[in-house]
Amino acid sequence: MAKVPGSYSGKDIQVLEGLEAVRKRPGMYIGSTGPKGLHHLVYEVVDNSVDEALAGYATKIDVVLHVDSSCSVTDNGRGIPVDNVPKYKKPALEVVLTMLHAGGKFGGQAYKVSGGLHGVGVSVVNALSSRLDVEVKQNKKIYTQTYDHGKPVAPLKTGGSTKTTGTMVTFWPDDTIMETVSFDYDTIASHLRETAFLNRNLKITLTDERELEPRRDEFKYEGGIVDFVKYLIGGKETVTSKPVYFEAEGAEGTVEVAMQWNTGYTDTVLAFANNINTHEGGTHLDGFKNALTRTINDYARRNGIIKEKEDNLSGEDIREGLVAVVSVKLRDPQFEGQTKTKLGNTEFRAFVQGVVTQGLSEYLEEHPKPARAIVTKSAQAAKARAAARKARELTRRKGLLESSTLPGKLADCSIKDAAFSEIYLVEGDSAGGSAKQARDRSFQAILPLRGKILNVERAGLNRALASEEIQNMITAFGTSVAEEFDLSAARYHKVIIMTDADVDGSHIRCLILTLFYRYMREMIEAGYVYIAQPPLFKISHGKTVKYAYSDLELQTELAKIGESTKYAIQRYKGLGEMNPEQLWDTTMDPARRTLLQVTIDDALAAEEAFSNLMGSEVEPRKEFIQRRARDVRFLDI
Repeated sequence: MAKVPGSYSGKDIQVLEGLEAVRKRPGMYIGSTGPKGLHHLVYEVVDNSVDEALAGYATKIDVVLHVDSSCSVTDNGRGIPVDNVPKYKKPALEVVLTMLHAGGKFGGQAYKVSGGLHGVGVSVVNALSSRLDVEVKQNKKIYTQTYDHGKPVAPLKTGGSTKTTGTMVTFWPDDTIMETVSFDYDTIASHLRETAFLNRNLKITLTDERELEPRRDEFKYEGGIVDFVKYLIGGKETVTSKPVYFEAEGAEGTVEVAMQWNTGYTDTVLAFANNINTHEGGTHLDGFKNALTRTINDYARRNGIIKEKEDNLSGEDIREGLVAVVSVKLRDPQFEGQTKTKLGNTEFRAFVQGVVTQGLSEYLEEHPKPARAIVTKSAQAAKARAAARKARELTRRKGLLESSTLPGKLADCSIKDAAFSEIYLVEGDSAGGSAKQARDRSFQAILPLRGKILNVERAGLNRALASEEIQNMITAFGTSVAEEFDLSAARYHKVIIMTDADVDGSHIRCLILTLFYRYMREMIEAGYVYIAQPPLFKISHGKTVKYAYSDLELQTELAKIGESTKYAIQRYKGLGEMNPEQLWDTTMDPARRTLLQVTIDDALAAEEAFSNLMGSEVEPRKEFIQRRARDVRFLDI
């Protein structure tokens, strides 16, 4: 047998010491090295300060984004301990910053509850920073230390006196590891606002020193999650005048619930465990939903609102239009996976269910008028759901939602493996015709869309299913919709929205995304939804043709050409202005195209945007537009 090149013996085994493992595999600790991971670094430092607030010591947290791409987080808590850890003969501060799984959150004495990355948070931030400065005010003294790529530059320094306590951490993300070191103010502001809602009376400020006029926001909510629910509802018309709120404490921990119904068709139920947004739910959310459904039905039957022979209201019916926040605090949370998106503590299902059953039952008995309004809203939802079910059955009988009968306008691909197939949703028959000619028929399908589809944020599902364009999309995808949605039946693992680069194109894209967000959200969560990026400009000089996808790219290309060369610039207003060859070269060729993947990293921000922009209330939309007018890049006049 021939000898295989290379060896594998004891000398080949590598042990990553200290924080080297984090720098070697950063994605394992912060999810990604892109914008999401960058902002996660901020949240990890903030989480340490929030833990001080949960413990009853910190009352304010200040976050500052500096012009040199650094970020500082300051709190008025007890300060990270600076005395020596006997086992390591080093200050506790240095141990916490340089060793994984080191902190005061494991024994249960320093903190009853805490968030963060299982005790690795601040050390991970240090590992992924080119520099980190820490200042601790404690014992009437000020302690400082600087770290270079995770390693201390010098021993802990003592200097100056103070009458206050607290910690300030300033870090510079390492641009050799992170894909970007540019913090997004709005992304951080949304997270800090959410954190302030969940921690009643905790004041959090965010300051951006990178602008000529520093931008600053302060978040402090005396009402806690009640204010959170009011914020989520915004200007929507409500079924009851005030949110329902109750809280309880037991051996398992504490639970807070706030909820209110609006007249809309969708629900927003957010669940948190130790301030962590458990996007995938878990036992606390299961307990809430079970109690909600059972309690509403019991009340409706006792009071004769649901007759003896009538079916119970379903959970979906009862939650239609509901905005709720469920926040639990527990000593030893069991999260499923490193990302902490699902709570697994089995004891919390029964605990939350009992608390919600008692609290909601008391509310309904003591407030008969709002109680009847809630049940009436749920009964109306049940009728609408029945109408939607009949609409689906009718369209099935007509063959419109059966995967075996694909839309006539669909130019399907020949490959049947969904993992390698993609479908372009193209604005207009003209552009659809060009796309059909340009595509690679083996794996690219084309579905032209005529005009603007129905705004499903304002219309119910039964009206949406009556729309031919929406029927065509659902049929082409093969997944069905709403509660019957089946991701495993998806016929394509890339759904690419391709619209004109103008205001109408943006509106059509937003309408399609609203359909996905409300009734096929799993497609987005699975990473199946993309937005095509057609060029904005065509630059011709001689026989050379270049394309620019932004104003900056245009200026760069013009600089390369030089002022002495004659050139012509064409500003594309629509996809129909490109011939099939140009459309393939710029927008559809996998080797050269640029696609934006649609994600729901921040469900709160997404919910706010869709409700404000696509909802029936004018004032929230007006305020949203006024607040963000300065960020507009392209505006057709």
